[in-house]
Amino acid sequence: MTLLSDINRVVQESSRKLLQMSMPPVKYWLLVDTLGKNHDDPLVQRTIDECRAFPPRVKLVKALRPDGTWPISRAMKLAEDAGPGPPVGWTYETILRNLQLLEDMYTEKSEGYISAALERILSWQSKEGYILGPKHGLFPLPQYNGYAVRNLFIYGLEEDPRVKRLANWLLSIQRHDGGWAIPYVQDVKYLPEYKHMMIDEFMEHVRRGDTPPSDPKGFESIPSCIWTTMMVIRGLARSDDYRRRKEILRGADFFLDRFFKKNWHTSYRHSEKNWTQLKYPPFPGNGISALYLLTILGYGPGDARMEKPIKWLLSARHSDGFWWQSDRPHAQKDQWITGFALDILNRYARNH
Repeated sequence: MTLLSDINRVVQESSRKLLQMSMPPVKYWLLVDTLGKNHDDPLVQRTIDECRAFPPRVKLVKALRPDGTWPISRAMKLAEDAGPGPPVGWTYETILRNLQLLEDMYTEKSEGYISAALERILSWQSKEGYILGPKHGLFPLPQYNGYAVRNLFIYGLEEDPRVKRLANWLLSIQRHDGGWAIPYVQDVKYLPEYKHMMIDEFMEHVRRGDTPPSDPKGFESIPSCIWTTMMVIRGLARSDDYRRRKEILRGADFFLDRFFKKNWHTSYRHSEKNWTQLKYPPFPGNGISALYLLTILGYGPGDARMEKPIKWLLSARHSDGFWWQSDRPHAQKDQWITGFALDILNRYARNH
């Protein structure tokens, strides 16, 4: 049996099983993305109504406050207040995560205070285009800016000049090998005078301004970071305009060429095991995240590099026809992971 016929069989079998028992948002994406049904299909219309009434979605929408923020725990709030305040801290990270979850559950910008949350993110934008935080206010983190631009794109702000400025800032710091890296931590830190320092001591030097600048166009002997690159592409690939740009394909090639390999940087998800960990939500990335992006960008059977990862994805399917979360099977999260896997396989075959 050829790979493509095997994929078609798996997609048909597992889609049929998932459709019979999936919660509304998983069913919606399965119907529309994988099975190709239109919005005027009666089953799709019923599923949209079920999504709107889906209790976890309703609860998350209702919890969003008029100022565009979600409540955070008392401990998180104390830690945030002890620092410079948002965007450094848990408020920003919670907004990013919850906007992603709501989009997964079929939520539109017009609902609740979604627009206020998007404006809250943009209120933290610097004149250069980036957003600081949420880990610190020393320098911008490309992976979180990629996460931000993803949310801004998926809620329809692609044409907003502020969002374009953020996306263009990300493109401006693309490195020599097509990828992205965390400033200072993944370039300056390797200089002889800093490479043996503990990270906290090194960051104190950065805080005091004692270190030379981090230059995305320099440090060419140091490769980019697989997972930082994936997070940036994960954002930019959600725009029809940016998706077609050669810089995005260079970034995708960077992590496709390193599929199943260790990240060169020990500071961020160094182990090759990260590739085969199945989790939902997939922040900051894994093999399914990579394949989802690659197939969206048009990679398919015509690229020989894709065959091994696709075969791995097929092999990760269990005898019940589903993919399970790696650390602990979870009924709802396994549905999401299975839905992503089926979408990837179906799109890969269509890219033939």
